[in-house]
Amino acid sequence: MRIFRLLPLWAAALPFAVSAAEQKPYSAQTRLGIEGARWTINGRITYPGAEAEGLLMNVRMVNSTFEDRVKPEFDPDANTSAFLARLDEYKAHGALAFTLCLQGGHCGYEGAINSAFRPDGSLRRAYLDRVARVIEACDARGMAAILSCYYQRQDQILRDEAAVRRGVAEAAKWIARRGYANVALEIANEFPHSGFDHAIIRDPEGEAELIRLAREANPDLLVSSSGLGTGKMADAVSEAADFILIHFNETKPELIPERIEAVKRFGKPIVCNEDQKLGATAVEAMRAAVASGASWGFMHAQRNQYWPFEFSGAADDPLVYGAMQELTARR
Repeated sequence: MRIFRLLPLWAAALPFAVSAAEQKPYSAQTRLGIEGARWTINGRITYPGAEAEGLLMNVRMVNSTFEDRVKPEFDPDANTSAFLARLDEYKAHGALAFTLCLQGGHCGYEGAINSAFRPDGSLRRAYLDRVARVIEACDARGMAAILSCYYQRQDQILRDEAAVRRGVAEAAKWIARRGYANVALEIANEFPHSGFDHAIIRDPEGEAELIRLAREANPDLLVSSSGLGTGKMADAVSEAADFILIHFNETKPELIPERIEAVKRFGKPIVCNEDQKLGATAVEAMRAAVASGASWGFMHAQRNQYWPFEFSGAADDPLVYGAMQELTARR
């Protein structure tokens, strides 16, 4: 579905200030928590009695809040509404969390300007308003959001490392100011990626610093950062993080158990929040992750992430959502 809106270019680029006075605190209903190496929602272990008990099955929907300031005809709010219209269906098939991002994800073409951050690291209200819609819709349904700050095709918008630090702190403070309790923060999507300009993002020690900075800004916030699609994670990040985020895009299903085993020594929840496999291969990867005690996250790049973006609920991949529903149902 192509979603357009006619606007003058200057209006699409107009900055909006964010302040506590402009956005009243939200009355949260859902609290995401950790008990040992297991996830909780409102103090209760997730998926009780299911194979996925204690896990956080998730779907990558980073472009559900997409904008492109060089495409003023695109309607970001309508795009977000199209996703929200399917939220109940995704939940009914086992998803308990969605990964969002303040700089989106690869949209299938180059040159998009898609960022909630200004060059100085401050936040743009128009972008945050869409993110808030998704977070609050999830909260109302007992669901969570993994909110990422930085993406490798967009971090160049921030002018220096001071702005990168400010952006992390501002995002963490915004979550606290809004009163959200169903949000976990991901500092960067695949932080070692060569596409990041800022060294502090690419470096494991830099990521650990940014994790600590977010926690200082919002002590109640669960914080992590994700590695590349190989399923491996740097020790410095695993040690600093509240939970471990790994990606399985390039990881064969038969290698998933050993990747998970390698990070179990940290005693923290392990979450894959990006695997681009489809159909039967994705189901094999999902089952391998759950059997090894890790949450698994689905990314359907062609439908959900590449323009013009389609959100069709379980019809995105019936095999994947059928298996997710099975693994999350009480036995």
